[in-house]
Formats: sequence, structure tokens, C-alpha cells
Amino acid sequence: SSQLPDPAIEDQGKDYIRPILNKYAAVCVRCPGYGTRTNTVVLIDAEGRVTFTERNMVNADVNQWKTSSYEFKLHA
Repeated sequence: SSQLPDPAIEDQGKDYIRPILNKYAAVCVRCPGYGTRTNTVVLIDAEGRVTFTERNMVNADVNQWKTSSYEFKLHA
């Protein structure tokens, strides 16, 4: 069975999520004055642990991105 890395091991989580962001970042719209500015990945494991990772373009520059990641547990 496939499981997410332990959220306490931050580096391992980044290694898991970064390839997912990179894979789907290719589905970006690029037009003058319009385009994709955010990519979001939401992962939920069987125990209800959620990893929400979002990458946002900085200053409308396609070469500058800021990644934020949040982890929490769903309530029963």
C-alpha cells in the first residue's frame, strides 16, 4: 500500500510533493497579461492527514515561485 511520508519528516515530504507540483506545472497557460499563477496539490491519506501545498508566481515572473505547505488532520 502507498503511504505518504511521515509529516514530521519535512524534507521527505518536500521530496514527495515537489515532483507532483513539477509534473502538473506543465499544464500552465501562458499568454500576455493572462495565465496560470498558482498550482495546488492536496494529498489526503487513509488516516485523514492532509498535506496542502500551493505554489504561487511571484511578481508575475514565470521564473519566480513561492511554495507554501500546510499539514493538518481532518476531524471525524
